[in-house]
Amino acid sequence: MLFPVAMLFIAATPASETYTLTKGYKVTISGTSNLHNWDEKVETVSGTSTVVLGANGSFEINAVKMIMVVNSIKSDMKAMDKNTYKALKADADPDITLTMDEPIKAEAKATTISTNCKLTIAGVTKPIVMQVKISMPQKGTIDFSGSQKIKMTDYGVTPPKALFGALVTGDDITISFSTTFSQSK
Repeated sequence: MLFPVAMLFIAATPASETYTLTKGYKVTISGTSNLHNWDEKVETVSGTSTVVLGANGSFEINAVKMIMVVNSIKSDMKAMDKNTYKALKADADPDITLTMDEPIKAEAKATTISTNCKLTIAGVTKPIVMQVKISMPQKGTIDFSGSQKIKMTDYGVTPPKALFGALVTGDDITISFSTTFSQSK
């Protein structure tokens, strides 16, 4: 007798779909130094998202995970790249990871949502609250963009130096991203 009721509940529950980060993403790390402002591009990023589509165009994002490869971070100064990898402890912790584990609901049109995330840098994980712009420009595609200011020292990272200590980076950095996730086939 309970079997038909259980089947009705299962049939009424929308299935979650896996979405995967597509090419064309943009992830940058920006900061300052005693000489000038700087930007570094993260060239290798992967990610997945678990999404439940609603009947009215709304959707619920149950999880997001983005993995940024430390050794793919590039700047205009090759000497700075090696110092970045060393400061971020790339040998021991080769990835920077951003995860969102708390479900959020959104509409298809662009909206900015405050979401609780965890950011792991150099093996240290800290909770952050991030403002993320989310939209579904077409069914099967979700865009995420935003930025987050952090202090390197909060993650046990000593701000890198270059040119024999003549160039000293500031502690504050901003991680910015513009990404598209598409429904996995």
